[in-house]
Amino acid sequence: MGDVRLSPTSYVVLGMIALRGPSTPYELKRAVGRSVGYFWHFPHAQLYSEPDRLAGLGLLELTVEESGRRRKTYSLTDAGRTALQGWLASPTHEHFQMRDIAELKLFFNEAGDPENVPALAHDQITQHEERIAVYEAMVERFGDDPHAQPRMITLELGLEMEHAALRFWSALADGDLDRLRKARRR
Repeated sequence: MGDVRLSPTSYVVLGMIALRGPSTPYELKRAVGRSVGYFWHFPHAQLYSEPDRLAGLGLLELTVEESGRRRKTYSLTDAGRTALQGWLASPTHEHFQMRDIAELKLFFNEAGDPENVPALAHDQITQHEERIAVYEAMVERFGDDPHAQPRMITLELGLEMEHAALRFWSALADGDLDRLRKARRR
């Protein structure tokens, strides 16, 4: 593989195939939408182009149906598994990244109407409550499944982040950010 650098999307593709087994790009898109897509966003078109690139690098094996729709199915090669395992074992020096449009709007709020901030806060409260409900339903559905346990850890992190965001937006809507500051000092 040499000097070829893989993107996070490459590792998403390799990881999803490692977890699911041989997959078509459409199957990858659906699986990502029900899992990693909750916290790692990228254009779904990449799930159609990236597998071909990874196959060209020898990290995936491509098989094409001989008749019918001629669907492409990708399988993980030994080199692909080695690359994925190496990435998983390597330290992560990048700090947490958040691309939150609401936070961006909040940053520039003084350039707009002051009434936009409470409206934004109330909208965010609703969104975070809805996401918490989705995550809690997943915990209820999959929490006792031993096969799901490794991925439940990520779901717990997602719940913590959603609750933290909900606490922030609720305090902002209530005009009581001091409550958050005091809670952090404990």
